[in-house]
Amino acid sequence: MNLFVGRNSKKITAVETIPAIIEMRDLRKVYDTGAVKVEALKGIDLKVEPGEFVAIVGPSGSGKSTLLNIVGCLDVPSAGSYRLDGEEVADLDVDELADIRNRKVGFVFQSFNLLPQITAYENVELPLLFHGTGARDRKARVELLFEQVGLADRMHHRPTELSGGQMQRVAIARALACEPALVLADEPTGNLDSSSGKDIMSLFEDLAAKGHTLVLITHDNALARRTRRIVQIQDGRIVEDRPTEAAA
Repeated sequence: MNLFVGRNSKKITAVETIPAIIEMRDLRKVYDTGAVKVEALKGIDLKVEPGEFVAIVGPSGSGKSTLLNIVGCLDVPSAGSYRLDGEEVADLDVDELADIRNRKVGFVFQSFNLLPQITAYENVELPLLFHGTGARDRKARVELLFEQVGLADRMHHRPTELSGGQMQRVAIARALACEPALVLADEPTGNLDSSSGKDIMSLFEDLAAKGHTLVLITHDNALARRTRRIVQIQDGRIVEDRPTEAAA
């Protein structure tokens, strides 16, 4: 593992082709309850390139959560194609989905999802333990991540000893631990006060500037405008896909 450069910082020769991080073609999702079929996604075409910072927005019931679950390999489409960092995932079984999810996606949740009984350091270290990273590399990687999220002085505190904003920073460090192709953030400021929410968005902006690929799921248009591209979904379809002023 390269501890000090992001996955997008390597030199690319003229003959290399970098796949899109997300590539969906005519993607559909139907929930069949037996009595009724609900078409949650109705032909989604979406491409996210390495290093993009994208917001997916939409009202409740728009299909945003369904799209999130498929992007994060928590669910599979009913039809269509989905390739994650060049790997076709539309037809994978549960175990294969878990494998690609663990290798390719870092998750940041609204509720932080930290283990309260262990320290912030140990929360961030866990993904590296699961990946079999050696002790010396784990230590170097975790300490680097805490420096990056501005919490080097709090890494040995338990989550219950941290503020909401600090817990979300720990969650972001954990999401970055194994250098995933994609960081997927689901309403990451939803449980924070406005000041802490602004700090977290500033951190995401810094990560995007360093080349990380970020997809932010939000209902907050003000937050979405701080990304570089907004994809709006409504009634299971993408109705708008445009750059923001931040991309200029």
